[in-house]
This record gives sequence, C-alpha cells and structure tokens, in this order.
Amino acid sequence: MKTLPTWDLTPIYPGCDSKEFLSDLRIVVAESKALEESLGTDSSDLKANIERYELVLDYLENLNAYSSACLTTDTSNPLFLKAVSQVEEASLVVQHLEVLFLNYLATRKEEVAKRTSQGGDLAEYRFPLHELLQEQKHQMAPELEALASDLARSGTDAFSRLQESMGSSIHTEWDEKTDKTVVQLRSDATNADRNVRRRAFEKELALWKAYEVPFAAALNGVKGTTLTLDKMRGFTSPLDRSLFESRIDRPILDALISTLEQSIPLFRKYLKRKAELLGLPGLSFYDLFAPVGKEGSHFSYDEAHAFIVKQFSTFSEEMGAFADHAFKARWIDPESRNGKVGGAYDTVFPLARQSRILSNFDYTYSGVSTLAHELGHAWHDSVVLPKSNLKRTYPMTLAETASIFSEFLVFQGALAESSSEQRLALVEQFVQDATQVCIDILSRFYFESEVFARRPEGELSASELCSIMEEAQKRTYGDGLVEYHPYMWAAKGHYYSSDFSFYNYPYAFGQLFALGLYEKSRHAGSSFPDQYKTLLAATGSFSAREVASLVDIDLADPGFWQQGMAVIATYIEELCDAPLH
Repeated sequence: MKTLPTWDLTPIYPGCDSKEFLSDLRIVVAESKALEESLGTDSSDLKANIERYELVLDYLENLNAYSSACLTTDTSNPLFLKAVSQVEEASLVVQHLEVLFLNYLATRKEEVAKRTSQGGDLAEYRFPLHELLQEQKHQMAPELEALASDLARSGTDAFSRLQESMGSSIHTEWDEKTDKTVVQLRSDATNADRNVRRRAFEKELALWKAYEVPFAAALNGVKGTTLTLDKMRGFTSPLDRSLFESRIDRPILDALISTLEQSIPLFRKYLKRKAELLGLPGLSFYDLFAPVGKEGSHFSYDEAHAFIVKQFSTFSEEMGAFADHAFKARWIDPESRNGKVGGAYDTVFPLARQSRILSNFDYTYSGVSTLAHELGHAWHDSVVLPKSNLKRTYPMTLAETASIFSEFLVFQGALAESSSEQRLALVEQFVQDATQVCIDILSRFYFESEVFARRPEGELSASELCSIMEEAQKRTYGDGLVEYHPYMWAAKGHYYSSDFSFYNYPYAFGQLFALGLYEKSRHAGSSFPDQYKTLLAATGSFSAREVASLVDIDLADPGFWQQGMAVIATYIEELCDAPLH
C-alpha cells in the first residue's frame, strides 16, 4: 500500500525552534506592550489601534495554530511541548492586552457608535465592535483577568492537554505482536467482524476504567473552574456564555433542541432497522458504526483526492480547484500513527493565508467524507481570510456550515455513481453520521448540562460521571441500543475545553443548517455558489441570525430546522424499506 504523505508545515515556520518562530514570539510580546501604551494615550486613533490589535491577534493565532499542529502529530515530543508552552507564555501578554482593549473601547462608546454607523469609516466593524463591548461587560477587573489567564496554564489548559495526551497514547495488548492505542481501538468500531468490534470495545472500556481517576480529576477541574469564572464574569450559566459565543439566542437554541428531541423516535426506528439489517436482536454501542450492506468502497488516498475534487467542482469550479491545491500542496496529514491524536480537524494560519488538515484516513468512504468535511472548513477559511481578524472570526455554530455542506456534496456524488447494493451502504453511512450529529450530540448536551448542574455540590467521581453519561444516552438512544458507552466523557476532548463549554449543539446546528442550504441550492440555480460564498464571507461580521437572513432563513423558526431533518428522514425511510438479505 502506498505510503500516506505528511503535511508540510515549512511554509508556516521551518520549525518550533527556528529563528522565524522565535522572532514572531518576540513580535507578539513587543507589539502587545507597545499597543498597551498607545491605548493609554488620548491622542491615539481608534482605527489605528484596532488595526494594530488585529495584527497582534493574527501573530498569536499563527503561532498557536503551528505549535498545536506540531504537538497533535506527536503528543510526547518535548520540542513541541516547549513550543506550546512558549506560545502560552506570549498569550498571557496578549490576554492582558485584550482586557485593556475592551476597556479602551468602553471609554469610546460614542465614537464607536458614530464611526460604525452607516457611512462611517468603521461601518464594517459594526457587529464585531458591538460584540466586544458586550464582552467587556462580562470582564472581571484587569488584575483578576490576568490571574485567571495565568492560572489557566497550570489548570484548565493543563487538564485539557492531559486528556489529549492520555487519550492518544494509552494502549493495551491486542495480540502477541501488537499493542493498540485507545484511538486505534475506537477505529475498530467500523470493522465488519462483530467479534473484533466487541473485543475492541471491551478493551477500550478496560483502558478507560484503568485511567478513570486522572480523567475524572481533569474534568472536575475544568468544569469547576468554568463555573467559578463564568459566575465572576456575570454569566447566569456556562450555557448563557456559550450562546453569547455562538452568536445565537435562547429562542434559536430552543428551536434547534426541540427539533432534535422530536426526531428521537425517527432515529430509534433507524437503529432498530440497522439491527435487523445486521441480523442482530439489538444494537450495542460498538455496532453503531458497523458497515451495512455490501462492503463499502475502498479508496486509496489518490482516489479520495480525485473524487473529492470532482464532487466539489460539480458545485463550484473554484471550490474544486481549492481542494485540489490542498492535496497537492500537502496541506493534509492523513496517516494514523502512535502519538498522533485521533479524529480530524482543520486549522488556519492567518499570516500565511493557508490552512492545514489533520485526519486519520482509513481508506473507506467514511475517511473520504471526513476529508471532505475538513476541506469544507478550509474552504470557509479561504473565503474569510482576506478580511481582517475581527471581521473574519466566526462562531462554532456557523463553523460547521461549510464542512457539512461539503460532506453532503460528496455524499450526493457517491450516490450518483453507486450500484443498488452500494447505495444501501452509502445511505446507511449518511444516516449513521446524522445519528451521531443529532442523537449523540443531544446526549452530550444532556450530559454536560447535568454535570454543570451537579458540579457546584462537589467533585463528581468517575462512577458518577459514567452514570450521568449512560443516563444521557438512554434519554436519546433509548431502546435503539441494548448496551451503551459510559466512558464517552473520557473519550471526548470537547468536554475538557474551558474556553468553550457545550462544544456539542453547534454540530447539530451546522448539520441542519447546511442541509437546509443544500435544499435551497437545488432550487436557486447557477447563482447559488456565489450566494453561498457571500454567506460564508459574512460569518465573521454578523450574528448567526443576520447571516441566515442573507438567504431568507429565520433561525428561530422550528419549521426551518424541520426542513433539514426532513432530508435525513427521507434516507431513514429508504433504509427501513430496504429488503433484508
């Protein structure tokens, strides 16, 4: 089998100890301190200070993305760990600057309002600056914000790194010649042999059980700190803060969550049908990702490259050319290897105007779909990168739009080229993924809500966390499963982020929003790719409600979310009508 490539990070920096990397670290610190002085000068210009502030943010984002990208491919590398620590050190200076900058804006409210009004020289900054002024209202005193930032390095950030490092490296014996990490064991969930799936699941649970104490300690540390800081900053709850950061309001979230809850019977119907298609009396958690129907198509990496470019190009030649360049320029690191984190992500380097994609490509259609998903993120990045920092930074809710839209393009292309047997496997794969984004995400939302409700009473033990997780899965999967995964709280790194709690519902938002957009594209004709690009370009400059309104969508209308769910329902019904073999 042809060796998979690794990504090329040299256009960003030659290395973590290179003079270029170290120079940019010094620039971040020096420019931050220089701008702090300027903010204290009455004669300094608002626009000039905004532009200097954005440049500092770009430098820090570039450094952080690079050091994190290096570390996620080799989580125990001391050079990469040092680089992450150096960036964190520099970020403390920037975080102090951020506090002062928000306070500076608050002293210039009238000027901000005047210059961001229609016709003003800062009109394009209307939403970002208003959002920063709202954020300023939730700031603690500067000295407390500085203390919180400093303590995070050895607290919540360290707990997050602990979960990431352990979650990618803990391993167990598979046979006499082979050890498997927990990431590799989780990958076996797609194996066609149920005995392999069951054995991998049991070994995975045993690993989580063996290391449950440090995972539980880390999660308690993150959630406890989050509750304390959110309260100090005047948020009614971590969810309140999450909605603010997602640029949505409670009516929008309620419309989304109610749609997910109403869909539970639909997905349970699918899960029971999948058990029948697999010849099982009921599904266990380790059967969720089992292939159905004819063995799915296998793709070499080159075939995945060609297929994705072809499908993207059917929608937009520009988008297809972008994906082709990403493959050829080695923007992607697809190989699964020891020490590399599991899953996949896209990261952007603003100074270089480039993105990079990490994945664990497994030569299946699912692997192709994952690449398409992350390339969608990268395409989104490329659309907003020409804008300055404050006007291109978009929230998690809108971040999943382009990725899921791209996945669906590839899915439609695969269906068009499939035989009837292959179609069954593809449709099941789509519904399988939708189940994760809608039902599993809902269980994660329930889990995190319950943890935040109970954490003020004291630390939660590993067994309590397992119990909460299993109950959350029973509320969503219900009798669609006969066996659950009580340790998903240890497996999912999203729970260990203090900067963004409820790192779950935005995925469901993105799924249904993207499917709704795709339905619009079917009726909008050749003009839609341009409308779509305009929408993506606006995601950093407006609220989610305003962005959606560009294509006449009301996010608080449950009817809109039902349109996206109706697309999924069509494929579930197709599966339920499929004959048993």
